[in-house]
Amino acid sequence: MTSAAAGRAADELAGLPPSPAVWCSGLRKRYGRRTAVDDVSFTVTRGEVLGLLGPNGAGKTSVIKMLLGLVRPDAGEVLLLGRRSSDPRSRSAVGYLPELFRYQPWLTAAEVLDSHVRLARVPVGASERRECLALVGLADRAGDRVGGFSKGMQQRLGLAVALVARPELVVLDEPTSALDPLGRVDVRDLVLSLKSRGVAVLLNSHLIGEVERVCDRVVILDQGRVAASGTLAELLGQREVRLRLDAADGRAEDRLRAAGSLTRSGDWFTVALPADDDGVTVPDLVRDLVDLGVRVHAVQPVRISLEERLLSILRHEESER
Repeated sequence: MTSAAAGRAADELAGLPPSPAVWCSGLRKRYGRRTAVDDVSFTVTRGEVLGLLGPNGAGKTSVIKMLLGLVRPDAGEVLLLGRRSSDPRSRSAVGYLPELFRYQPWLTAAEVLDSHVRLARVPVGASERRECLALVGLADRAGDRVGGFSKGMQQRLGLAVALVARPELVVLDEPTSALDPLGRVDVRDLVLSLKSRGVAVLLNSHLIGEVERVCDRVVILDQGRVAASGTLAELLGQREVRLRLDAADGRAEDRLRAAGSLTRSGDWFTVALPADDDGVTVPDLVRDLVDLGVRVHAVQPVRISLEERLLSILRHEESER
């Protein structure tokens, strides 16, 4: 059992809630005259997938390096799995895939994994190591030298290294940067599998669609500061539904307004649904419209994408500067 796992078990025996996988407060970092990170605070709870988003130079990788003790913050505090980041034991149950990495080209994939198991000082059997390579699609290449690997295969090996010591927190910095579409789907499934096992994941990715599919919460950084954060529902706001109707009279419009704010353009009616809508509003609405003699030709769910929300936040931040 890792020291982090032992600490969590002690908390559970004492009846205390488990400590967050990541807790940071007031992180600041300057490089010369440039402020790379300014007053960044957030948490990642156990079993949660949190996405870091923002443009190039927003401070995402700097934040990750401060969390992991690779860069010393000028101000602020970090706890990993209940321990201060200055304590080396805080990283004993952390798996990390950096954005840029290189493995010795003369080593085989299996040898790379073996060396990292020894560095982690965690007992991982040979069969479990083989399973880890199989998990990332490298089962048939375990004996091949890394120097002959493509960028995508090296990325898969990096994922195996991050996962081999059974971490409780996994930090992934651009994990799909060199992967083809099939590889990106594999990483998405892997992240969801980690979440289902209670492993916390901190994901930094430029692929907004991937973040939207797997993340529970998102922190958006801009110019080194937190521009916005929250669940996807909180960031994306209300859902809307568009209906193309024929023979919609005043009674039908009253029914539509009862469901939410209504706008109309010709035969198209757009209803803004409340944020706490539980999914029963639209079927009931369509049923009631049909009962009123309205012909329903189309029903289209409408929701702002995370990419659109990200761009609007960044543009607002730019206009405020």
